[in-house]
Amino acid sequence: MSANNDSIQKTLLVAILLCLVCSVIVAGSAVGLRKQQNENKANDKKVAVLQAAGMYDSTQSVAEQFSRITTRIVNLEEGRFVNDAELAEIKAAGLDPNNYDQKKASKTPALSNTLSGSEDIASIKRQAKYASVYILESDGQIDTIILPVHGYGLWSTLYGFLALKGDLETIEGLGFYSHAETPGLGGEVDNPKWKALWTGKKLHNANGDLAISVVKGGAEAGNLNQVDGLSGATLTSRGVDSLVKFWVGDTGFGKFLTYLKEQGA
Repeated sequence: MSANNDSIQKTLLVAILLCLVCSVIVAGSAVGLRKQQNENKANDKKVAVLQAAGMYDSTQSVAEQFSRITTRIVNLEEGRFVNDAELAEIKAAGLDPNNYDQKKASKTPALSNTLSGSEDIASIKRQAKYASVYILESDGQIDTIILPVHGYGLWSTLYGFLALKGDLETIEGLGFYSHAETPGLGGEVDNPKWKALWTGKKLHNANGDLAISVVKGGAEAGNLNQVDGLSGATLTSRGVDSLVKFWVGDTGFGKFLTYLKEQGA
C-alpha cells in the first residue's frame, strides 16, 4: 500500500488536483475583487485630480472633496463641449458617457484617430476624439480646470493630470497616477519637490507663443516658462516636456482653452 501511495501516477494526480484547486481559488478571488479593484483605480484617479488642483486633503473623504468638481467631455478637434449627438456616439461605441474612459476610447477606432509622426510628439500613436475635463468653479467662473495628459517617457506611458488656474494660463500643478519609469531617476516625476516646480509656471511667453518647457541642466532663474529637468533622467524629462506641449497645443486642448477664453470663462 505504501508503495502504491508513493507511485509517480498518484503524485502527479495529487499535484494536478492541487493546481486545479488553487486555480479555482485564484480565479474566484480575481472575479470577486474586480469590482473593488476598479473602484480603487477610479479613486486613485480622483485623488490625482485633486492633488494636481492642490486641493487634496488626506483627512477628508475623497468622494466629498471630488463632489466640488464638475466633469465634462470635450470635443478636442473642435475645441468645445460635446453635444447630445456626440454623447450618443460614445454610448453607441460601448462606452458610458457618465463614466467616460479616454484610454479605452483611444483604442476604439470609431472614437479615435491615428496620429502622424509629426503631430505625435507625445508618442501616443492614437488619440481619442473626446476627453474628460474636470472643472472647479467659483461664482460661476472657472477657478481651476484639470486636464488629463499622457505620453511616453523612457520605459512607459505616463498618465496624469495638468491643472490650470482660472486664467487658463498659469499652471496650478502636474502629477502622474500611472507610469513605470525607473525609481530614483525618471520615477522622480512623483517627487513632491519636483512637482512643486510647476506651480506658477506659464504656458505662453509674452508674445503669446507656447513656451512651457522642461529644461535639461536647469531652468533660467525667474523664467516662468521653464521647469528644471530631472537629474539623470533625460528621456523621461523629454517625454514630460513633449506630452505637456502636446496636450496644451492645438492637437490637444489648445483649441478648447482658446474657446473658454473667448467665452470669458
